[in-house]
Amino acid sequence: MSAPGGEGGDAAALAADIAARTDAYFNRTRAIVQRYGDKQVTYAVFLRRPVISAPRLMLDWLAAVAAARATSFDCDLMYPEGSWVGAGEPLVTITGSLAMLSDLETLALQKVGPACVAAHNAYQMCLALPAVAFLAMDARHCAGAEMQDMMAYAAAVGGTAAQAEGARGFVGNANDGTAHWFGGEAPRGRGTMPHSLIGYAGSTVRAAEMFHATFPDEALTVLVDYFGREITDGIASCRRFAALAAQGRLSLRLDTHGGRFLEGLDPAESYAVLERHAPGAIRRYRSETELRFLVGTGVSAAAIWRMREALDAAGFPAVKIVASSGFGVDKCRVMADAKAPIDVVGTGSFIPDAWHETYATADIIDYDGVPMVKLGREFLLRRNGARRKAGG
Repeated sequence: MSAPGGEGGDAAALAADIAARTDAYFNRTRAIVQRYGDKQVTYAVFLRRPVISAPRLMLDWLAAVAAARATSFDCDLMYPEGSWVGAGEPLVTITGSLAMLSDLETLALQKVGPACVAAHNAYQMCLALPAVAFLAMDARHCAGAEMQDMMAYAAAVGGTAAQAEGARGFVGNANDGTAHWFGGEAPRGRGTMPHSLIGYAGSTVRAAEMFHATFPDEALTVLVDYFGREITDGIASCRRFAALAAQGRLSLRLDTHGGRFLEGLDPAESYAVLERHAPGAIRRYRSETELRFLVGTGVSAAAIWRMREALDAAGFPAVKIVASSGFGVDKCRVMADAKAPIDVVGTGSFIPDAWHETYATADIIDYDGVPMVKLGREFLLRRNGARRKAGG
């Protein structure tokens, strides 16, 4: 993430940016405190829903601001990065001068809430499909570079938390700018082709040939839904690149539009496919949304099973299936129930749907050593006191 206030973290530019973007009543509070006398305060930061702790962007920003202001903030992280945090539990306490902290609340909270919720979504998705590798494809759905960096960071945190429980998790993302969150000596974005390359080439196989000729050392993932011939074009690509297929270096990506079925499927055939492979999933369906994920249009469980059947029947068992298109928490759970044979999921659907759930809150719980908080938030005092007694 770039330094606050521009290159070099220029203090004047940072001060102007904070003053312009923070809520006016915090700016006025700072002026009043500077006039009438400062106090040492402690803020407790929390969310109203369960999350995965993803505080690094906020903490790094606070450290940069403290340095620019020639002060220091004592940040006590109560839940380490990647740990599960219950609703209302203080994620971190921040202690310092009220004059130096009061105008930072707005911007600090922007940097922690969405990241924590997105990390929780990513964590749940990875746990639902522990044998599947996930690729973060969130950038195109983000509102600018700062959100892009935040969502990639969140996916990495949630994926790492899931890896600690045995899942494969998020193994990378789709662009170079945020690839560093996913580790590696020379991190870079992953991906082969968009639909536009296939339109340019005029055929799915020709697009694959162009890619392989240009990037011969890369594993090849062929997007097969452009012409609505996922199976026909998928098998043709396997035959054209038979050596890569046999080596396990060829994948087919399903991104079928939600307005139509995969080639050869309709409602009846979709049910038949799942009856062959996961009959219990159909009998356990609980909502129209789940039914659509199982046997509906787009990239359904039936579509993935049908592609796997076709590949195996054609003699390409080592060819992998990459699935994309709306793979959020609920869809991942349905795919797990149907035991869909997915090797990789490409998704940006860990970005929170209900943005109001991402709102973090900060309350001062201590003024110059005297515990105090607004009525209704006394639970923050109790939790902070219990932590102190426990030696935390």
